[in-house]
Amino acid sequence: MKNACHRTAYIEFAKWAGTSAGVVGAILIALNIGVVAYGFGFFLLSALFWAWVGWVQRETSLVILQGAFLIIDAMGLYRWFEF
Repeated sequence: MKNACHRTAYIEFAKWAGTSAGVVGAILIALNIGVVAYGFGFFLLSALFWAWVGWVQRETSLVILQGAFLIIDAMGLYRWFEF
């Protein structure tokens, strides 16, 4: 039972961290103050947290959506830095 409690705490943390990172990323991009790369970085972090939540909770649609967001965010970072 103790293990399930810890797992639930990790999931709750990941949900709130993912939500917070997504909101921060959106704000940074919307402000248009030259920190778009940081915005994409926060979006990528958000997608990682939410993909993990989807994986742990066996939510296939959430994993697929966040996987797509990960690819899009990586493309945004790549295009921003033009490696």
